[in-house]
Amino acid sequence: MDTNETCRCTAFAGSRRIATGELAEVALAVKAALDRGGTEPILIFDDATAKVIDVDLRGSADDVRLRLSEKAATSATAEAEPAGAKRPGRPKLGVIGREVTLLPRHWDWLNGQPGGASVALRKLVDEARRANEDTDRKRRARETAYRFMAAMAGDHPGFEDALRALFAGDARRFQALIEAWPADMRDHAGKLAAGAF
Repeated sequence: MDTNETCRCTAFAGSRRIATGELAEVALAVKAALDRGGTEPILIFDDATAKVIDVDLRGSADDVRLRLSEKAATSATAEAEPAGAKRPGRPKLGVIGREVTLLPRHWDWLNGQPGGASVALRKLVDEARRANEDTDRKRRARETAYRFMAAMAGDHPGFEDALRALFAGDARRFQALIEAWPADMRDHAGKLAAGAF
């Protein structure tokens, strides 16, 4: 997964949380655990998405730190426009051109709106985002908790029932079902799932 060194993340060795914080500090904690001879599988999760982050831990702690800062610098450079570069056409406002497939009656309606199709579509999307903000937040929390639980708890008792409770929005049942899980894993799953209820 592409990420930069400032993302918040959490690392687990087996079911035990070994570090939480910025990627660079967590990566160094993971490296230290491996250097001490730890044998449990270690996973680093992005706290916002629960996606697993791959970090190259070869070499010294300084090597790891350097690779992470180079990766962050490369990402930042790729996103930035060259200083003073002038390009023909409209100024870059963060607009990304994509294709939208609509029926002719949709295009007719959009083109008849003040400002044209693009303005009308932006207004419609903004209205839908505002109207669905709570639903979207809950959906993202469910997806994040699910991703973490699938990676960490698939063989633990109550896993499938806990997922059902998560997607049903039943916080009390969810908490009861994960109660017997190892404390660090249970607490992190509960934290990620909190926004889903």
